[in-house]
Amino acid sequence: MAERTYFTRATFAFLNDLKANNDRDWFAANKSRYEEHVKAAALRLIEDFGPHLHELSPHFQATPRSLFRIHRDVRFSKDKSPYKTAIGVHFRHEHAKDAHAPGYYFHVAPGDVFLGCGIWHPPSDALRAIRERIVEDGAEWKRASRDRKLNDTFHLAGDSLKRAPKGFDAEHPLIEDLRRKDFIGVHETTQTFATARDLPEGLAERFRAGTPLMRFLCGALAVPF
Repeated sequence: MAERTYFTRATFAFLNDLKANNDRDWFAANKSRYEEHVKAAALRLIEDFGPHLHELSPHFQATPRSLFRIHRDVRFSKDKSPYKTAIGVHFRHEHAKDAHAPGYYFHVAPGDVFLGCGIWHPPSDALRAIRERIVEDGAEWKRASRDRKLNDTFHLAGDSLKRAPKGFDAEHPLIEDLRRKDFIGVHETTQTFATARDLPEGLAERFRAGTPLMRFLCGALAVPF
């Protein structure tokens, strides 16, 4: 059996060309390139990563729905470019209804390849649950967020409030964490990583380092890890 390939130089060439020609006529003329070098490649990756994801946690899913659509939602945007110029793959929790839940994410674009784990822009009830869990068990949060392997691979990123969130003590020793609006770990990497033949294994190795953060967030949101 021939060795499976995923993203290649042709993938990045297509994304570069799409960025320079982001219109429907160009995309229609080049749709076969998208189907082969982006969509089919991503779906192979998702399928082959599935067993590795199950080893990380049986409660996250690798399905065709993990691949974000290339079409942009331009209804409320000043930028009316119809297509995304990056590949987004989001491995959602089985209880998630949308992207606002703990998950693993892989982003591929020319000059911008990174992995993410955690929760980005959670709704207010989920955000409050996470903050309350930090207050209830600060030691658990510190063990998770200061874990050596986590911090060797990921750095905590995202937006934060300028002041203490309503209902929380501004003098709390973990106030910097409580002010966070996102609880995500980010790992920047390279095009070489994204085009590797062993990409599923590479993703698994890096995502595994995010286990302490993911376990804490799932516990805070009362979903299994």
